[in-house]
Amino acid sequence: MPITKSAKKALRQSVRRRAQNLQRSDAYKQTLKSVRALISAGKKEDVQKLLPALQKTLDKATKVGVIKANKASRLKSRIATALTLKK
Repeated sequence: MPITKSAKKALRQSVRRRAQNLQRSDAYKQTLKSVRALISAGKKEDVQKLLPALQKTLDKATKVGVIKANKASRLKSRIATALTLKK
């Protein structure tokens, strides 16, 4: 347990940031999972509607440092490639 005032504040900040990071991480993972499910089901129109939401969640996760920029870019690219291959 923290003893000093600054250590107590750092712990509060850490707990708050962890909760926010987990929320953003879960958001992009759930969106990615639903997009992949729609792609495998062959519902191209639904994927097109959900694609901006996926890109938005990935960009937000990248902006705050939950994931790295290259990972977000890689995920976007793979989804776009999977979408074009499943015509």
